[in-house]
Amino acid sequence: MVCVWTRLVTVMSDEGCAAAGERSSLSGLLLASHAPLDDAQRAGRMKCSRCGASRMFYCYSCCALVGLEPRDVPSVKLPVKIDIIKHPNETDGKSTAVQARLLAPHDVTIYTYPCIPELDQSAENIVLVFPGPDAMTVEELWEYFSAGGAQRVKRLKAASETRTCPIQRVVFIDSTWNQTTRIITDERLQALPNVELKSRRTCFWRHQKGCPDTYLATIEAVYYFLKDLHSHYFSEYTGEYDNLLFFFSFLHKLINKAKQAAGKV
Repeated sequence: MVCVWTRLVTVMSDEGCAAAGERSSLSGLLLASHAPLDDAQRAGRMKCSRCGASRMFYCYSCCALVGLEPRDVPSVKLPVKIDIIKHPNETDGKSTAVQARLLAPHDVTIYTYPCIPELDQSAENIVLVFPGPDAMTVEELWEYFSAGGAQRVKRLKAASETRTCPIQRVVFIDSTWNQTTRIITDERLQALPNVELKSRRTCFWRHQKGCPDTYLATIEAVYYFLKDLHSHYFSEYTGEYDNLLFFFSFLHKLINKAKQAAGKV
């Protein structure tokens, strides 16, 4: 099952870095150099040029780099457009959604509920990543849309001719589990077919109390969805979207080092 929210997405998995001593799922990623982040860390927190707040690496309020230049971070091209709907009560500083926007600025948009994107299913094949009794897997997308009427079939035909996937847009909900009801029951989302992710364990350091380790950070959910999509509809996955975890993997390393130094690991 999958529930996507700011901090976490519900999934079931045997892959990841839940238990101490397990091989981290963040190892082996094909990432751009973290040297600029090392330099920025040594320089310390700086003021955001837009709002003046003290930040490290990026301003999560303004979605802007801080102490870094655009050339210092990778730019990831995605095969689909991604809309992230953030709950208004979610703490910006605890959300990883902004990382997706910073690393794939041409393909990722963040909305704060009750604002949501215009979702025109007559023009695009759109899915919502959220668990439920009728949720399908990534592998089932083609079959679902091929049975969805002339317009959907037409878009599938175009997709097959260009070797792309059967969907053009994906919606994620950025919220804690207790806050999802308000968004998921919004009538504007009711017509969207749901997709659930394969089960994986989170590497997120802000684990939600009382929740299993199969709740993913939003950036993890986006990454794993795209990885599965690529593997099933394009070709063997060879790290095409690994840089979506550019900030996440660096912060994970920093926090683990701090925990080790404090004797908490």
